[in-house]
Amino acid sequence: MGKSRGAGRMGSGSGQSVWLRRPPAPRHEPPLSRERITKAAIALLDEEGMERLTMRHLAERLGVGATTLYWHIDTKDDVVDLATDAIFAEVPLPDGQDGSWQENVVALLSGCRAMLLRHPWSAALPLRQRPSIGPNFLAWLEFLQATLSRAGFRAQQTQAVCWLLYNHVLGSAASQSNLQWSKAERLAAQEQLSQQQAQFPTLVAYEYTLDEDWEENFHLGVKFVLDGLQAQLSADD
Repeated sequence: MGKSRGAGRMGSGSGQSVWLRRPPAPRHEPPLSRERITKAAIALLDEEGMERLTMRHLAERLGVGATTLYWHIDTKDDVVDLATDAIFAEVPLPDGQDGSWQENVVALLSGCRAMLLRHPWSAALPLRQRPSIGPNFLAWLEFLQATLSRAGFRAQQTQAVCWLLYNHVLGSAASQSNLQWSKAERLAAQEQLSQQQAQFPTLVAYEYTLDEDWEENFHLGVKFVLDGLQAQLSADD
């Protein structure tokens, strides 16, 4: 039996990111393109989730055979790479000439969080095994790092701050996307917690299980982080 087109290309580029390989040359004007595949993959992921993404299922959604899909895309990981980068194009980049560096960071992170919430499957992004190096993600990250650099952070500080802020956004979006307690469940959990008040007095007093103000918690967290970073910059002067 002959190998599929995808299997053949994998032999020469095994393990490489899709962004490090050239798109295949057209063959008799195939009906697919990376753009069409990416759009269909995002729709599938939005509607059915990461667990339902397979190359066969995506091919069915596109109305083609799996072999045709493999001519354009080698692996499911490539599909996720393309979809991940495409959704980062939805995040508006602030005008870096307006506002303080903190205001630009807040605007950038808020836009990123809103985008991730529109695509709940993206909450699994932190579990991926390779970094994103697509053009839209890199443009987002470039703006963040350039903003921090202009604020006065040095190279290694900028890297550390980027991870801190990026993980805060991802954690907030992942929690909100995945924690789907009903109001009745929250009340029942808080009632059960109240019965253990001697052991958990602070959790009871602050109504731990009833807190679902994701937006306020996110913005307070960003404020605390940025206030601390500004204090660090001032101390370094």
